[in-house]
Amino acid sequence: MILFKTLTKEDKNLLDKYYRGGYYENSHFNFTNLFMWRKPYHVQICEEEGVLYLTCEWDGVLQALQPVCPQEKWNEAVEKLRAYFAQQEKTLLFTGVEKNFADFLAEAYAGQFAIESDRDNYDYVYLADKLITLAGRKLHSKKNHLNAFRKLYPEAEYMQITPEILPACRAELEKWYASHIEAMPDSQFIPWERDAILELFADWDYFQLKGGAICLDGRIIAFTFGEQLNSDSVVVHVEKADPNIRGAYPAINQGFIEHEWSGMTYINREEDMGEEGLRKAKESYKPEKMIEKYNAKLIAG
Repeated sequence: MILFKTLTKEDKNLLDKYYRGGYYENSHFNFTNLFMWRKPYHVQICEEEGVLYLTCEWDGVLQALQPVCPQEKWNEAVEKLRAYFAQQEKTLLFTGVEKNFADFLAEAYAGQFAIESDRDNYDYVYLADKLITLAGRKLHSKKNHLNAFRKLYPEAEYMQITPEILPACRAELEKWYASHIEAMPDSQFIPWERDAILELFADWDYFQLKGGAICLDGRIIAFTFGEQLNSDSVVVHVEKADPNIRGAYPAINQGFIEHEWSGMTYINREEDMGEEGLRKAKESYKPEKMIEKYNAKLIAG
């Protein structure tokens, strides 16, 4: 029987050890992402015999994340999860698994799982050097916005996020939050994300993230942060900017990669969650590839 417990801040070293022990491209497969969303999704974890098990719950539906372990342990892990879900009187449902794990289920458990791709949660992955240079016809409009920002605000300064400028970042976050919650008062995700960001800011050094900000006229007008996801990729967790300042988003996007991640190959900017505007914005940067994600529901066996 798997004995789950609620994910806590103190579990960072444990999750870092497991996720960094393999090559994972899913933006959710890291401690920070799971920690940020642990409350609304009720993230639970258990380490047992060299396997990291994780579950989450949404709208009362219990779901398993892909077990974190060497591939030769996948069958054992699936069997233990099947027994756990059966004891809970729930149907085993995997959410957001990578393609290689979905392929494993399709082969090793042929006909036992209904496997579906989850396009709304595909990750957008870009070449770092293209986000830095914005070269080429396809990114011409982005380059124009960035050049306009530099021309309009030559005094704007890129800064690495340190504890000293976190209060100014918090102030910008609250402005962003106030304007967006007014526009979308029924959104649950906006206040959840705000609380998660403030939690990370409150203990910035502990979480070992890299962040960047743009200062203009004595205030932070944009900030972002992320971390290394695997050997050649970075995941950007959050990006906020004043929408009333032309080019603020392209400026922080480009500046962060240039100053903090120029040595990396890929930049994972996470999913669009099926939101039309967000999908259009992410597609406009011309992703190099998409990280496919799948859901798998036990239907037999």
